[in-house]
Amino acid sequence: MTELQYLLGGLSGILVGFTLGLVGGGGSILAVPLMVYLVGVKSPHLAIGTSALAVAVNALAGVWNHARSRNVNWRCGAVFASAGIVGAFAGSTLGKAFDGQQLLFLFALLMLVVAFAMYRGRKDAGEEGVTCNSDNLPKVLSFGFGTGGLSGFFGIGGGFLIVPALVASTSMSVYRAVGTSLIAVTAFGLTTAANYAWSGLIDWPLAGTFIGGGIVGTGLGALVARRLAKAKGRLNTVFSVLIACVAVYMLYKSALAFMG
Repeated sequence: MTELQYLLGGLSGILVGFTLGLVGGGGSILAVPLMVYLVGVKSPHLAIGTSALAVAVNALAGVWNHARSRNVNWRCGAVFASAGIVGAFAGSTLGKAFDGQQLLFLFALLMLVVAFAMYRGRKDAGEEGVTCNSDNLPKVLSFGFGTGGLSGFFGIGGGFLIVPALVASTSMSVYRAVGTSLIAVTAFGLTTAANYAWSGLIDWPLAGTFIGGGIVGTGLGALVARRLAKAKGRLNTVFSVLIACVAVYMLYKSALAFMG
């Protein structure tokens, strides 16, 4: 790794942290493409492992920022994350056995599906004061396990999956889901990172520069999220457009790799 690559890693961390603070996801899905296509990490699996660690630490900073604004549902977040940790371990174990380029291609397709679903539901304001109880507990646990599995498989924090999953399983607002999702993003990311670290698939110095930039970005993102949340549907739209743009770019790069 060169000094320029470490600098690009720090700048990428700012962007990832900003989107984590803004929409809870997006940072996670941006991290792997940035590692591969901008920083120049040759191995997709090394990029996945390093990104998982960086995103987890940055998400923890995001939890702090949203908690100060009282925008975290701790009970729902803890229940969701506990089920997701089991899924993340199983998913990350399976993901290491897949070809790296195939993993990126499947990841991009999944992103398009989620982007469409979030945009379609952009006018649903959600409910305030949502709690996790015996009525919705099975649904929250099942969504948590499934999301954790996909998060581990693709090597991401999973926020772009967790936010819509929390909305679907609890009916909470998107803004509240953004803050709450970061609990699970942290848990899933650390689980995935530990699994990849066991196989020596983390670049620790690069992760450090990424995390440093990300801590700055999360504070800025949380501030902008509070302002966007006041306009109905705007945060959902930003969320879905961001995911769709990155997905199209990843499909384009994957197609070039397959043809080459």
